[in-house]
Amino acid sequence: MKIFCLPGMFLCFTRKAVNKLACFVLRPLFRSCGKNVRFDGFGCYSFRSISIGDDVFIGPGALFFAAISEIRIGNKVMFGPNVSIRGGNHNTSVIGSYMFDVQTKRPEDDQPVVIEDDVWVGCNTTILKGVTIGRGAVIAAGAVVTRSVPPYAIAGGMPAKVIKFRWTVDEILEHERRLYPAEQRFPVQQLTEFVKQANTR
Repeated sequence: MKIFCLPGMFLCFTRKAVNKLACFVLRPLFRSCGKNVRFDGFGCYSFRSISIGDDVFIGPGALFFAAISEIRIGNKVMFGPNVSIRGGNHNTSVIGSYMFDVQTKRPEDDQPVVIEDDVWVGCNTTILKGVTIGRGAVIAAGAVVTRSVPPYAIAGGMPAKVIKFRWTVDEILEHERRLYPAEQRFPVQQLTEFVKQANTR
């Protein structure tokens, strides 16, 4: 091993150690945080408005913020690097005031964001207020998600739109049969309606 590699290796090791320590210290600040949750200790979070399930990975550069509303993240969820979730917006409706000076909020300015189970969110994605990303969905890298995404859909673009579904309805039913108890599975009629609605947007 060449000697000039040692400073870089030391820096990488130090950053990982500091990140682990930061995660240990910051974890109790979340509203709730499940088991096996890995997140970027150097990210930016509105901790008390964020609930996280089990088996969640949040990549580096995360910015999850909801000052008034909340962010709910399910189980088995993966976030790539530099994902931003915003649970609120500025009030831009006041005539005769600079937006910077407006302190009042309308109900529609702050709405919860829900990321359901088994979701993969690609790098550099932005998810805005009021959005629910359904179970098993995939969000392509660089997407700007302004409206809800149905379960098992693949969505991408700016603004994000459903590109296709991961499987056919029958394949989704088989997937759910293998993973979920009967009371938690989507009925075939509901899945069919999800596909129909996405195709008419």
